[in-house]
Amino acid sequence: MEEPQQFQQAPQTSGKAIASMVLGILSILVPWIGFILGIIAIVLANKAFKEVKQHQLGGRGMAVAGLTTGIIAIALYGLMILFTILGLAFFTM
Repeated sequence: MEEPQQFQQAPQTSGKAIASMVLGILSILVPWIGFILGIIAIVLANKAFKEVKQHQLGGRGMAVAGLTTGIIAIALYGLMILFTILGLAFFTM
């Protein structure tokens, strides 16, 4: 006789982690407002890490993805702003 299989239910996923990942991806893809979206993605990722740890939720990987893409977007837009300022400074003399 076979024993009935018991399935363990997967933990609920953190909404903040999902939002962080989506905004992090959008921050790279959407010009002009990507800098702001990147900042929001980083803030949400940090809140998601705390929420996942406190309530044993799933979504830690999504929070990591949101944090990573948010940081990358901020770095890219920061460099674009820096190069724009330097270009304007050198070519308007």
